[in-house]
Amino acid sequence: MHNALLRLLTAVFLFAIPAWAGDKKAKNMAVSFHLETEAAVNPKMVFEHAIGGKKHYFQKSPEFHTKDIVAFSPFLADNQIDFGVVFQLRPASASRLESITAANQGRLMLATCNGRVVDVVLIDKPVKDGFLVIWNGVQDAEIKECDKMAPRIGKDKDKKK
Repeated sequence: MHNALLRLLTAVFLFAIPAWAGDKKAKNMAVSFHLETEAAVNPKMVFEHAIGGKKHYFQKSPEFHTKDIVAFSPFLADNQIDFGVVFQLRPASASRLESITAANQGRLMLATCNGRVVDVVLIDKPVKDGFLVIWNGVQDAEIKECDKMAPRIGKDKDKKK
């Protein structure tokens, strides 16, 4: 009886720790950046998004996503309603960003937050600094989730909220 109770308490404890720790991580924040592609690509691998009344096609598989981000900094968007965010990428992701933007000048990159399209930018030159920007469309609640995901740029990871 004693061993059975001990095993039960151990199991409860082991399952409870991840649940408590999970509260500190961003549950409601997924960021992804998708590169423009051709419509002729496998239809299962692309999605359509209209921009200015014109159809554009983007890769379903993101070039960059939440796991590539090490820090961020929000700012009030030009529309003075929502926010933009600067994301600092991991070193390997920053190197990949430079290569992708050098090879895809003239194409679009679409940004999503939690599966919602928030911004699209034209790649006009290689991005060499390792920073990706969403210029608008991010909501205050998403900024709060970003605070759970990563530290603010220039702040220590241990001091994040």
